Amino acid sequence: MEISKAKGHSAMFGAELMWGAGAPIGKLILAGGVGPMLLTDCRMIGAAVLFWLVSLFVPSEKVYPRDMLSLFFASLLGIVINQCCFIAGLGLTSPINASIITTSMPIVTMVLAAVVLKEPITGMKLGGVFAGALGALILIAGSGSAGSEGSWLGDLLIIAAQCSFACYLVFYKSLISQYSVITLMKWMFTYASILVIPFTYTQWSMVDMYSLPTNILWSLVFFVVGPTFLSYLLLPMGQRNLRPTVTAMYNYVQPVVATAIAFAVTMGRFTISNAVAVALVFTGVFLVTKSKSHAEMSELGQGQSS
Repeated sequence: MEISKAKGHSAMFGAELMWGAGAPIGKLILAGGVGPMLLTDCRMIGAAVLFWLVSLFVPSEKVYPRDMLSLFFASLLGIVINQCCFIAGLGLTSPINASIITTSMPIVTMVLAAVVLKEPITGMKLGGVFAGALGALILIAGSGSAGSEGSWLGDLLIIAAQCSFACYLVFYKSLISQYSVITLMKWMFTYASILVIPFTYTQWSMVDMYSLPTNILWSLVFFVVGPTFLSYLLLPMGQRNLRPTVTAMYNYVQPVVATAIAFAVTMGRFTISNAVAVALVFTGVFLVTKSKSHAEMSELGQGQSS
């Protein structure tokens, strides 16, 4: 495996590991009195501050005006619409519905990459995407912690969140390769904060942060540093070294991590169906990784014609 691809896989696995671990921590924070949109504010503002602080210790980069506009729309798709729609949708539908719908993101990404980037939908790639989706669904179905009742509006918002992130992965792959991770993320989270704060600032007066329990405050710190700052630090590394469909496939790692944490906390029993599900997820990622890209297909066609 090429070093660049190895870096990409390691970065995406690390990002999804953080996001998967963030799910139970996020539930703890919400149950502790911090509202969904306030939590989103803390993530965006906290990450923006951290990326700007880190940027003081790395060489500065000039961002061209046209790319500043692109970063604005990248932030809109990859952060604002994705996170706001997901949290709003989760408030209207059930966690089980939301989890099932999130498995659609790699499928949407695969279709978009085929249309926009001319990436071929090979049998191996198709099989890998659906193997991963099946594994994720088996894990979700096995967790009986939430009911299945939801609303069509909530489900629609969750779908919008997945589509926005898929668009971000496909449309901004070239932009991600032009600047350092720190430069990209400090501007994207700055834009995200500016866009969200006007709609949520009134909620800050409704919560007394000083009265929150210590464990909630430390969980909030972890949520900002881990599943936000570190995950979005790793995400562009994966984007620039992997194809969009491969990057999106790592979305299926999240339910694996969440299930593992649930077993560790509750000392639950790891069943055969869990093992099959995990095997399907990683088999799916492997198959999509091994499927041929557009460039490899072109080279193969040229080799056969010569």
